[in-house]
Amino acid sequence: MAGHKEPLEYELGSPFPGVVGRTADQSTPAWLVPPRPPAGAPNVVLLVLDDVGYAQLSPFGGACEMPTLDGLAENGLRYTSFHATALCSPTRACLLTGRNHHNVGMSSLSELALGFPGHHSTIGPEHAFLPAALRQAGYNTFAVGKWHLASPNEWSGAGPFRTWPLGRGFERFYGFISGDTDQWYPDLVQDNAVIDPPYAPEDGYHLNRDLADHAIQFVKDARVANPDKPFFLYYATGAGHAPHHVETDWIARYKGRFDAGWDAYREDALAAQKRLGIQPEHVELSDRDPDVVAWESLSDDAKRMCARQMETFAGFLSQTDYHFGRVLDFIDELGELENTIVIAISDNGASAEGGPEGTFNEALFFNLVPERLEDNLDRFEEWGGVETFPHYAWGWTWAGNAPFRRWKRETYRGGVSLPCIVSWPARLGAQAGGVRTQYTHVIDVAATILDATGVGEAAKVDGVEQEPLDGVSLVSTFDDPAAPEVRSTQYFEMNGHRSIYHDGWRAVSPFEAPSLAEAQERGRPFRFTPLNAAMLAELDTEWELYNVAEDPAERLNLASQEPERLKEIVERWYEEAEKYKVFPVAGYAERIAAQLFSGRPERDRFTFYPGASPLPFTLTPRLAGRAHAITADVDIPDESADSVEGILLAQGNRRVGFAFYLLDGRLRHVHNYVGLEWFTVSSPEPIPPGRHELRYEFEPTGPAVDLFNGKGVPGRSKLYVDGELVAAAALPYTVAVLLGFYGMTCGYDTAGAVDPSAWNGRFDCTAQIHRVVLDVEPTITSDEEALVQALIAQQ
Repeated sequence: MAGHKEPLEYELGSPFPGVVGRTADQSTPAWLVPPRPPAGAPNVVLLVLDDVGYAQLSPFGGACEMPTLDGLAENGLRYTSFHATALCSPTRACLLTGRNHHNVGMSSLSELALGFPGHHSTIGPEHAFLPAALRQAGYNTFAVGKWHLASPNEWSGAGPFRTWPLGRGFERFYGFISGDTDQWYPDLVQDNAVIDPPYAPEDGYHLNRDLADHAIQFVKDARVANPDKPFFLYYATGAGHAPHHVETDWIARYKGRFDAGWDAYREDALAAQKRLGIQPEHVELSDRDPDVVAWESLSDDAKRMCARQMETFAGFLSQTDYHFGRVLDFIDELGELENTIVIAISDNGASAEGGPEGTFNEALFFNLVPERLEDNLDRFEEWGGVETFPHYAWGWTWAGNAPFRRWKRETYRGGVSLPCIVSWPARLGAQAGGVRTQYTHVIDVAATILDATGVGEAAKVDGVEQEPLDGVSLVSTFDDPAAPEVRSTQYFEMNGHRSIYHDGWRAVSPFEAPSLAEAQERGRPFRFTPLNAAMLAELDTEWELYNVAEDPAERLNLASQEPERLKEIVERWYEEAEKYKVFPVAGYAERIAAQLFSGRPERDRFTFYPGASPLPFTLTPRLAGRAHAITADVDIPDESADSVEGILLAQGNRRVGFAFYLLDGRLRHVHNYVGLEWFTVSSPEPIPPGRHELRYEFEPTGPAVDLFNGKGVPGRSKLYVDGELVAAAALPYTVAVLLGFYGMTCGYDTAGAVDPSAWNGRFDCTAQIHRVVLDVEPTITSDEEALVQALIAQQ
C-alpha cells in the first residue's frame, strides 16, 4: 500500500494484504452520551400574555379575574418594577435571547425591518435563543402560541425555517407566526407546516383551548418517551391582543362590572395595588391623558358600548387563565409542579389600537378609518364573536396601565412597566406571596432561567460562539426582598419614542409630543414624516425628567429644576444607544414606507397554483391603491358549468381583503372595505364549459379620496373572459393602506370568508385551475366603449 516501505503480512484467512479486521469482542464501545441537565433541574414554563397592562390582572390589582395567576402569585413572587419594550416582537426577542432588542436587530415589529444593523429583524446565531441553550443542556423544548420573531422574508410555508421556532431551538411548535390572529379561525402552523384549524367554532373551537390541548400533548409525549428529562414550555397566548374573541358565557360573567367606567377603574385599581403592597401608599395616579375623555362625558349609548368592550376583554383574559390552569394542573398531576419554575409576564403595556371609540374591526385602525359608535352598536350582541375582530376604546387602555401614563408603542411607564410573577414552590416556599421591588427588565429572564436551572450561560450554542447576555440573573432576589438592585440603567427606544432609567430617575422623550392632542397643538404630524436630524434635534430640547423612586407615575416633570441631572442622563441614553445599535433612530413613517413602497418582494408578477400554502402578507405585493390584474387559466367542467364555484385568488377574511372567485358559474370579484362595505362585480352569465382565461383588472381613476379618513383611491373593477370585457363596476374608494395581515391563497379561502354573505369556510374551487397570475402595475386594457356599456349594466 502507498506509504509503506516494508511488505505487509497477510492476515490469516484474508484475501487483502495488510488489512486487519476487528470484531466486537476486540473493540471497546464508546457510546454517544446525550446531554444531561444538572441533577434535579426544574421544568420551566414561561407564560406570556399579549398587550396586557399593569393594572388589568387580578394579582396586580386589576378587575380581570385570573385565579391561576393569583395562585402563582400567592405561592411565588410579584415583581412590581418589571419592564419590557413597548412592542411585542422586540420584547420577545429580549425575552428569548437575554439581550437588548436593537442589539439583536429586532428594533420594532419584525415586519417593520430596515436595512441597518439594529433594525434588520433577523437575529443571528451568535445570539442564540434560550430554548437552544436549554436543549443543548438536555432539556425538551416546546412552544405554543404567538411567535412574531421570524424574519419578514421567511414567513412562507416553503421556508427557509431558520427564524421559525424549530430553527431557534424548539423541538415542537403549535401556534401562529404573525403578530395576531383570529381566535376563531386562526392562521395555524404546526412545527414547520401551515395547517387548517382542527375543527370549527360551532363545534367548540377556540384558539386558547387548542393551544392548551397541544401544550398538554407535548408534555405528555415527552413524559412517555423520557420521564426524567426536564422540559421548557414557552406558552405565548394571543390574549389580550386584538381580536378580543371569547365565548359568550365568559363575557356574561362580567355583565355590569365596568358600568362605572375607566375613571373609576383607575381609582379602584390603585387602591387594590396599595392593599396588595404593589404600590406604596404615597403613590398617586398619573394625570388625565389629554387623549382620553372623562367617562361621565359619554352618552348613555357610548357608556353601554364601552362597558361591553371591557366585559369582553375581561372574559377573554379569564378564559385564557382557565386554559393556563389546565396545563399547570396536568403538570401537577404528573407530580412535577413543585419543581417547575413558572414565570408569567406581559409583553408590553395595554394597547390603544382600538382608538377613542373602540372598534368592531381592528382593520379600521390600520387603514386610518375612523371608528364610529354607530358601527359598534350595530354589533353590540355579536361583540367578541366570529363576526367581529374587536378592540376596546383607549380609555380602557389608559385605565389598564394605572397608575402609569400612556400605553403600548410609547416609552412612558404605561408602555413598558408590566406585571411579572415568578413561582417555584420547591425553592420559594418560604417566600410565598412576597413582593420584589428591584428594578428588572425582560432581558433578565433568560439569565435567571439559565442560573436557576444550573445550565448557565454557554460560550457556544450549536457550535457558534456567543455574544454575552445583556441581562443579569434575578436569583439573588428570590430569597431576599432587600437584595441589592441587579441593574441601575436601562435604555428604551421604540419607533422614535425614547427614555432611559438610571438610579431611580427616568428621562423621557416622547415622539411628537406626550399625547396625540398635544402633537396636534404643536403641529407635529411626525407619524407621517420620516424622522430627520432637525426633528430629532428639536425633540432633544424637550426631554422630560422624573424621580420615579418617589413619583412612579411620572406626574411631576423636573427637567427645569434638575437641568444638570437631565443632561447627564440624556448623555447616558446616547451612550447606551451607541452601544446597543439603536442608531439610526427611526419612526413609523420610514418603516412603513420601507415595507409598502420599497419594492420588496422585488417582482411585479406572482404565479400561484391551487392548494399551495398561503403566501404570507410580508411576501405579497401591496395592492391597495395600485393597478393590478389577476389572470386565471381555468377549465370549467361540462357537467356543472352553471354551479361551478370557489376561490381563484384571495387575500384577507371577513375583516378586510379581496377575492376573485366563481359563484353559480359566474365570474366575480369582491373588494371588502374593512368589513363596512363589500364592492362586488359579477359577470351576467355563467362561464361556459371548457378552458378559459378569466381576468380581473383594477384600474385606479384618481388620487385617494380622503386618505386620513381611510378612503383610498377610487377605481374600476373589470372582468374579462377570454379577452372580452363582460362586466365592470365603479369603486368610489378602496382600502387605503393594507388588505390585511393575511396570506394570499389560490383555489381556496382561509376559514374566515372574505365575503361571508356569499360563502363560508374554505370555498374550494370546483373548476380545474392550472395557474393564476397576479400582475402589479400592469398595462390596463383600454376598452372605453365596452367599459361604458358594462358600467351601465351594473347600475
